[in-house]
Amino acid sequence: MRFERLAPAKVNLFLHVGALQADGYHPVSSLMTFADVGDVLSIEPWPRMAFAIEGPMRAELNASDDNLVVRAREVALRTFDRDWWPFRLTLDKRLPIAAGVGGGSADAAAALVLMGQMFHFPFDPRPADIPDDVETETEALRRIAGELGADVPICLMDGARLASGRGDVFDYPPPFPALDAVLVNPGVPCPTGQVFRGYDDDGAPGGAAPPDLPPPMQSALEVAEFLSRCRNDLQKPAVRLVPQVGEVLQTLEGEPETLIARMSGSGATCFALCPDGDAARDLALRLGDVRRDWWVRSCRLQGFCP
Repeated sequence: MRFERLAPAKVNLFLHVGALQADGYHPVSSLMTFADVGDVLSIEPWPRMAFAIEGPMRAELNASDDNLVVRAREVALRTFDRDWWPFRLTLDKRLPIAAGVGGGSADAAAALVLMGQMFHFPFDPRPADIPDDVETETEALRRIAGELGADVPICLMDGARLASGRGDVFDYPPPFPALDAVLVNPGVPCPTGQVFRGYDDDGAPGGAAPPDLPPPMQSALEVAEFLSRCRNDLQKPAVRLVPQVGEVLQTLEGEPETLIARMSGSGATCFALCPDGDAARDLALRLGDVRRDWWVRSCRLQGFCP
C-alpha cells in the first residue's frame, strides 16, 4: 500500500500587503492558484517511522524535526486517535527553496492528506452542517494546518482562492480560465522575513485592500489585463534585496510570449502568463537554453469555474 501526491507550486497572481499589525502579522489580499508542477510526497508502510528526502533539490534541505513534513506528521500523530503503524514519508524535492511558491507549506499539506488516506481521516473541502461544538476530522486537519503555517490551509484546498486576513480567510475568485505560464527562479533564495522588513522600512506603501474584481474572465489576455491593475507589494523590496529577481522580471517582460510578468509571494520565483501552452513551452525552452543557471518550468495554472 503506497500513496503519492503532488505538492503543487502556489502562485500569487497578485499580493496586496498592509502594514505590520500589533499581532505581528501583515494583512494581505491575494489571488492564489496552483501549478501542475511541484514537489511529490509519498507514504508507505515501513519497519519504523522514517522521513526521507530525494530529488534534484534535496541538497538544500535536511530531514530534521524542523522540516514541515516532520512537524505535520508529529501533530497528526498527536491529534488523531488511530491504530498507527510505522510508515515512511518521502519527499521528492523538485521546487527551489525559499522561492515564494509555498513549497514547504504544500509539502506539509500533502503529508497531512496522505496520512489521512492511509489512516482514514480524509480531508473533505466541502462545508458540513454540524453542531458548532463538534470538531470533525476535516476541521481538525484545517486547524492543525493553520498551526503549521499561514499558507498550509490553502494548500490543503489545492484550488484557486482569494485570500485575506493573514492569508487564512478564503473566498472564491471571479471565474477565470486555466492559464499557461512559465515559472522562473534565479537560483538564489529570497528570505521572506527580510523582504517583509524591507517593505516595513519603506513605510508599507501598498495596502491590503483588494482590487475591484472583474466579471468572469474568458481568456489569458483578460486575466493579464486585470492583473495589470493589481500589484505584488513585496516585489520592490525583494528586487532590492535580491537583484537577480529584477533581472528575471526584466528578461520575462522583454519576451514576445509574455502577457504579464510578476514575482510570486515574497520571491524569488517569478511568473510570465502566456497566451497558450505552445507559447509557454517555447519561452521555457528558450530561457532554459540561454540561462542554465535559472530554474525554468512551463506549467498550467488552475483557473476557477464555479
